Amino acid sequence: MELLYLFEKIRNPVFDFFFATITYLGDEIALMLIAIVLFWCVNKRSGYYMLVSGFFGIIVNQVMKLACKIPRPWVRDPNFTIVESAREAATGYSFPSGHTQNAVTVFGSIFIITKKKWLKIVCLVFAILVPVSRMYLGVHTFWDVSAAAGCALIILLLLDELFKNDKIFNKSMPYLTAALVLGSIAFFLYACVFTPESTEANVVSARKNAMTLLGCSAGLILVYPLDRFVIKFETKSNWYCNVIKVVVGFVIVLLIKSLLKSPLTALLGDYERPVRYFLIIAFGGAGWPYMFRYINKIKVPALDRFGEKVKSFFTKEENTEA
Repeated sequence: MELLYLFEKIRNPVFDFFFATITYLGDEIALMLIAIVLFWCVNKRSGYYMLVSGFFGIIVNQVMKLACKIPRPWVRDPNFTIVESAREAATGYSFPSGHTQNAVTVFGSIFIITKKKWLKIVCLVFAILVPVSRMYLGVHTFWDVSAAAGCALIILLLLDELFKNDKIFNKSMPYLTAALVLGSIAFFLYACVFTPESTEANVVSARKNAMTLLGCSAGLILVYPLDRFVIKFETKSNWYCNVIKVVVGFVIVLLIKSLLKSPLTALLGDYERPVRYFLIIAFGGAGWPYMFRYINKIKVPALDRFGEKVKSFFTKEENTEA
């Protein structure tokens, strides 16, 4: 807690705003957006690597939360204050940090995948800043973020070899998706029978996450074979087609996430979450990518010329520096 007390002393409105913004890079929405860009526009195998690593990481993270039952810093010390804007998202037990695990998984996977030095540096900076933001905001301790970062890195390194090339990837994916479903079911059962010694809110949070993982992992079981054998979408496209793919597709994903919640809750009660997240994965992995064959055919000569000018400008800059 000593480090948190130090952060508490140096808080000010500028730092509060900065770290409150940075911390969103470990949020579910940020994970979804970055994975979508990678999956739709860059490399499908890399997108699967990020998602599968993230889903396994969430299972490990949530099981550790329930097993260790470590309360949040302000619960352990009622005199300790936090940045209030961070309280709403700080659900469940404290150890290990979910935001940190998400951020290290996302930026760590890109760090491993990319060969560009500048991108590696950017990923390293964000992978460090998000854990620091969780401590600055007062919602996690040093050990919370350290354990989460360690778990994320171990999972990334364990799975890395399975995504090195298409041959190994295609052999591994059926087993990985099956393991995700079984792991999600086991976690769900554990969360349902678990009776905490502290507040009920911790278990409610765990059960919500378990149902989310059930829907996501079931969605991957559908999406992977559909894409491999039926859809076979191409990520390569011109820059404005990629913008259309990401902007329109992500808006629809957010609409599915928000607008379907009430009607599905009316039909299924607390069990609407697996269905909603299954639909998100199904749309993002198969439904929307099916449309790429049409989107990729869009040609706007003026935008092509603009793209070439921008590309040539940066090429000249690189040649000048050389």
